[in-house]
Amino acid sequence: MPKLAPVDLASPDFKPNAYAIYARLRAEEPVHRTTLPDGRVLWLVTRYDDCVAALKDERLVKDWRSIGVDLFGDDEARMQLDRHMLNTDPPTHTRLRAIVNKAFTPRLVEGLRDRIQGIADDLLDQVQGRGEMDLVADYAFPLPIIVIAELLGVPVADRHRIRAWSDAVIGGVPTRDRIDRAAGMIREFKDYILGMVEERRKAPREDLLSALVHVEEEGAGKLDEKELLSMVFLLLVAGHETTVNLIANGMLALLAHPAEREKLRADPSLMRSAIEELLRYDSPVETATFRFAREDVELGGAVIPKGDVVVVVLGSANRDPALTPSPESLDLAREPNRHIAFGLGVHYCLGAPLARLEGQIAIGTILRRMPNLALKVAPESIQLRPSLLVRGPATLPVSF
Repeated sequence: MPKLAPVDLASPDFKPNAYAIYARLRAEEPVHRTTLPDGRVLWLVTRYDDCVAALKDERLVKDWRSIGVDLFGDDEARMQLDRHMLNTDPPTHTRLRAIVNKAFTPRLVEGLRDRIQGIADDLLDQVQGRGEMDLVADYAFPLPIIVIAELLGVPVADRHRIRAWSDAVIGGVPTRDRIDRAAGMIREFKDYILGMVEERRKAPREDLLSALVHVEEEGAGKLDEKELLSMVFLLLVAGHETTVNLIANGMLALLAHPAEREKLRADPSLMRSAIEELLRYDSPVETATFRFAREDVELGGAVIPKGDVVVVVLGSANRDPALTPSPESLDLAREPNRHIAFGLGVHYCLGAPLARLEGQIAIGTILRRMPNLALKVAPESIQLRPSLLVRGPATLPVSF
């Protein structure tokens, strides 16, 4: 069998055909060597078992600096925002995660249920009389950004600025050239976060941002300024991106599978298993963030040289027939469901309980209030966001 040509991650044809490409990679070359447009070598890990192994492998590190890799150069603004949990390894990662872990426990997250329900109803109230909306811009995006902004104490009115900055950071294929083009937006984001931090130093409030500033001021190696800025940056971006795409992908899947949608609408007790299936079926985070081989690593029949980038493709793993029967089908009652949409191991998504609750409320509310929801455009015309990291529609026009 001829060797597969390297997958062109920057091609406009890649994203719409990603699942077909992943299926071929799983069958023929499950750990696939390709290159980014800037020449950087990158390995795509696509089988479920290999992805699970990679997510737990301590030889695949997150901190590129620790092994002498020059990832994106030395732009000062970006460097002040990249010292967060997703770019560090134990023991630094363990210390940083412990600082915010208690804010996202299932018990505390459950205490947000009424507020999240109120936000969902308010957003639908605003569009109810129009008979149509962009489900992304009017609902899937504002709901989680309002929640995380209120938790941190960030002005909700700034949510569209935060969205633009988030797009600049995670959009496209992460090459040096793209990061250079986004440098101005990253500087704006850094300055915005720094301004809020300075406000909390002068006048603390009852919010998570003030609590983080207090930890930094305690010193004793708990949190330095770069780590503080990076922590707020990560919470703002990761705190809404997963849920935006969970809601949008989930509703798109339900609209494409009317029998499953009606089953869920008729039996809301299915909601918990439904959210797990929607996370698996069209994973909102398509790939885990970059890992780097600390040494030569053998994985899935390939040898990954030291220093190379490893990308664990969560979306492919969750469609692997080795995971579950009929993975291309949507089954809202699927049990068990061992998807890895939130990752695995020490970097398992801290906000998973919050994303699950937001997804349950958002999707349950719109099914209840808008039972005749319908797409206004042909499914094949829906454009996906141009991002290697996340997967979701850029817009989703619907009528009701």
